[in-house]
Formats: sequence, C-alpha cells, structure tokens
Amino acid sequence: MPTVSVKRDLLFKALGRTYTDEEFDELCFEFGLELDEITSEKEIISKEQGIEKAEGASTVILYKIDVPANRYDLLCLEGLVRGLQVFKERIKAPVYKRVMPNGEIQKLIITEETAKIRPYAVAAVLRNIKFTKDRYDSFIELQEKLHQNICRKRALVAIGTHDLDTLSGPFTFTAKRPSDIKFKPLNKTKEYTACELMNIYKTDNHLKHYLHIIENKPLYPVIYDSNGVVLSMPPIINGNHSKITVNTRNVFIECTGTDFTKAKIVLDIIATTFSEYCENQFTVEAAEVVFPNGKSYTFPELAYRKEMVRADLINKKVGIRETPENLAKLLTRMYLKSEVIGDGNQIEIEIPPTRADVIHACDIIEDAAIAYGYNNIQMALPKTYTIANQFPLNKLTELLRHDMAAAGFTEALTFALCSQEDIADKLGLDISATKAVHISNPKTAEFQVVRTTLLPGLLKTIAVNRKMPLPLKLFEISDIVVKDSSRDVGARNCRHLCAVYYNKNPGFEIIHGLLDRIMQLLGVPPGEKQGGYVIRASEGPAFFPGRCAEIFARGQSVGKLGVLHPDVITKFELTMPCSSLEIDIEPFL
Repeated sequence: MPTVSVKRDLLFKALGRTYTDEEFDELCFEFGLELDEITSEKEIISKEQGIEKAEGASTVILYKIDVPANRYDLLCLEGLVRGLQVFKERIKAPVYKRVMPNGEIQKLIITEETAKIRPYAVAAVLRNIKFTKDRYDSFIELQEKLHQNICRKRALVAIGTHDLDTLSGPFTFTAKRPSDIKFKPLNKTKEYTACELMNIYKTDNHLKHYLHIIENKPLYPVIYDSNGVVLSMPPIINGNHSKITVNTRNVFIECTGTDFTKAKIVLDIIATTFSEYCENQFTVEAAEVVFPNGKSYTFPELAYRKEMVRADLINKKVGIRETPENLAKLLTRMYLKSEVIGDGNQIEIEIPPTRADVIHACDIIEDAAIAYGYNNIQMALPKTYTIANQFPLNKLTELLRHDMAAAGFTEALTFALCSQEDIADKLGLDISATKAVHISNPKTAEFQVVRTTLLPGLLKTIAVNRKMPLPLKLFEISDIVVKDSSRDVGARNCRHLCAVYYNKNPGFEIIHGLLDRIMQLLGVPPGEKQGGYVIRASEGPAFFPGRCAEIFARGQSVGKLGVLHPDVITKFELTMPCSSLEIDIEPFL
C-alpha cells in the first residue's frame, strides 16, 4: 500500500478542525485508511542517518497514512482532505468540468517515430492556478506517488508538467537519435546531449532507476514546442526552460506512455486534484492531441458514467439490512453520488473521473461496507454448513513429505526462480529445450526464469552444505512451471518430487530403493501389469552414460533417476558422486 506523508497542522487546517491522534486514527479506519506512523522529518533522518545528520531538520509533525493501492485520488493532501470532507458530509463532491479556451486550443502532435517506444500521449491545461509553497510541494509529490504506483515506475506512463507561459504551442511529441537531442535538463545550468545525460544520471540515486526504459532504444522520445524548445525527454527528465515554480500561473500537463488507459487516468487525477486552485474552481482547460493516423482527440476526458446496483444485492453481500435510501446515502459519502430509481430497489451510482478504481459492482458494494462501518456489521453464522477439505494434491504432498523424512532424507525448500544457467547450461541442455517461463525484467541474474526442475536447487543447497557430515540426503516436493500454449496463461504448474544422495560412492541403490518405497506408498506395484511401474535404461545429458533410467508408471513416463554426470557435479561446485531421482506426482492422484 502506498504511504502518503502529510503535515498534521496543514491537514487539520484544511479539514477545518483538529483531532487528537487517536481520533484521527479512528477517522482513517472508518474511511478505509490506516494511520501508519506519527513522526517528523527530524525523527526520520535521525533513524535513517543518525542524530548528527538530523541537526536543523524540521520538527513539524507528519502523519504517514497508508492508502489502498487503487485509490489514486487519495495520494496527496488535497485528495485526502476532499475525500474525508465528503465522507463526513461537510461538503458535496465537486463536479469537474472540461472547458474550451477563449483563444486557440493547445495542441500536441504525435509523430509516427514514437510508435515503437511510447506511442501514446494525453495533455491538459490548468489555467490561472495559484500555488503556495505547500501546494507546489504537494503537486510534485503527487506526480512522484503516481509514478511509483499506477505508472509502474514510469514504465507505463511518465508525467511532465510545464510552465505554459514560457512555451509556444503547438507541441510535437517525436523520437530522435540520442545524439540529435540536446537541451538543458531540469536544475542544470548547461546543455547536454541525451547520450551525455544517460551517463550523468547513472549515478543519480533518483533517476538511475528509469534509464533502462529507453537506454537501449535506437530513438529516444522527446517533446518540443513550436520554437524547438525541449519540454521533456520522457520518461527521464523535463527541460529546465519550462520548469514550474511557485509563481507559475498556467500549467501544461502531458502524460506519455505505453498504456493509453492509464495515461488518461493519470491525467484525470492530476487535473481534478489541483483544479480546485484554479481561478475557476474544478475546471480544466482542454488540449487537443493529434495521433499519427491524423485522428485528433480532446483531453482530459473527465468522463462521468452511471452504474446500476440493486439494494438487495448490497445488503446480501455485506450482510446488513439497510433501506435503498440509506445505502444511496452511504455511497454518496464515498464520493459516489447515488439515488434510488425505478422500482425502489435499484440504486443509480454516478462514477466520477477521480474514481478509476470502481470497475465492477463489487467495488461499489465494498464502498458501501466501508461507509456502513466494518465494526457495525453484525457477526452471523453462515447459512450453509460445510467442512473444509484439503486439496488432494496438497494432501498427497504432505503424506509423502512425512514418509520421505522417515526414510532418512532431509527436506529443503529452494527458490522457484533461478538462472538460465542453472536449468540449462549446468545440466547440459539448451535453454530453448527447457520450455522455461522467462522473467521479462529480472532484477538479478540469479532470478531469470522459473525453474523447470527441482534438481538445480537441491544441488546448490548441497554445495553450500558440503562440509556437513556425509552422506547428504535431501529431498523437495514443490511446483515447477513449464510453458503450455493450451492454458489461458500460457504456462502450467506441475508438482514434482526430487531426491538427491551425495556421498563418496554414487549410492544409486539408495535412490532406487527410495523409488521403490515411494511407489509402495502410492499403491503402485512393480511390473507393467495392473497399472504398475517399471524403469527402463535411458540417456540424459545430466546423467552418467549407462547410469540413467526412465520411470514409467501406469503406462506413462513420470520421471528419471540415475547417477549424475561428472560435468554436472563440477559445474555445481561439488566434488563427490551424486545420484538423483525426480518424478511428477500428479499422475498418482
């Protein structure tokens, strides 16, 4: 959950009254939030960097409030105050309007070069806005919170805000070679090319996390005004020329990204949240965006939509007995203007542009439950009487775990993610033959793919425990994941059992005996008749030639056992022979 830090005194001033810490904590709970911490800037620095570094820091009391991840409208002081005031019925939810400018509309033209990098852009203007230092700080903070949340660290959407009075439209959103882009970035005194900026920001604690989004692209996105002035190079940095200050009166907002829907949501949130500081409150000036196909659209959309929910459905799902009129009042307190219509059981709910989190009827029902108060819902026994049952596969897993331990093997739990080298190169396989599911943006080389076998994890566990007394007998019963185009998600989980024996001698007979014991427990007799099991000589790149067998049970292959190849043992930094067994246990359910 995102955490929003607000100054306590500023919050109370905006709310029009003061609260004790306990009272405000209770108010947050009633509204579906959580007061996480009461602190100050000095206290935070003192904890993180020491008392000496905290000298001179502000002692203003800060409230750290946990906000639901999908409530983008509550990510700053203004949104929180407005939400709480509507909830306490002190004000009515404002109506947001998009207005056309008196003169020429601001235009943002997207060129076709952006198609493979960041193909979408939306824009709007906050006209005659009045900033103070606190409002300005909140404006910047909201952008940062949105970047970390719905924008997925700028990968989906990047926000740029500019002083419109320093620019001249129309604006052009295009893409150029890094060497052809040169401008003075935010808070810098000289011009740099895009290549130079990428090198400079590699050591910047804040911006270095966003460089990977475009650094390997042949073209970088950039926005110019009609005079060739660079507004921004999304998603990295804005230009210094159009920098916003406390004295800025007209703000041009542009959001570029790879997700059109989220770009529109982000623009709506910023525009609506700070439109209350415009001369004409809660109005946002429209901007025109022209796409490469020649079609033009006007933003922000600020779309209101209507949803219908039956009152009896809300009562049934929440477990309460409220009249439709009371339910409509509860929803109105949650920023969802509602009224009873039709047969008296239907509630019409108006979803404002600030509530992008409301997608289904269940979202509306949840808000009704919050407004009613979770503590006010009477506890009741379910009308249906059921006895929980363990999932059959998990039950089998638990039984096998106990018997594996009784056989003298120690259970290990290893990571589900591993490197490509672990499941391919070290086992003598090609990565394309493993059907492995790849992580699109791995944070470390150790976690590149989802494991397709449990063997590498156990061998790595033995490697870090090889000084322990011999023999080492480990097992694991966990899921592996392989690609499967027949599944809706393109992959499937399989529950595998893997056991490894590590000693001065290979111990193939130990592993073979373990297989016989497992089959005995599963009620599978030896032999091909009557659904039994057999092992047949086989070959595998991970096994020593002539020391590998494939296991067949009930007419299908379920796994392999054998003595591992010396090359495999060496690649996992082991020095002694090793035998292994790995089977799929799902066919035995």
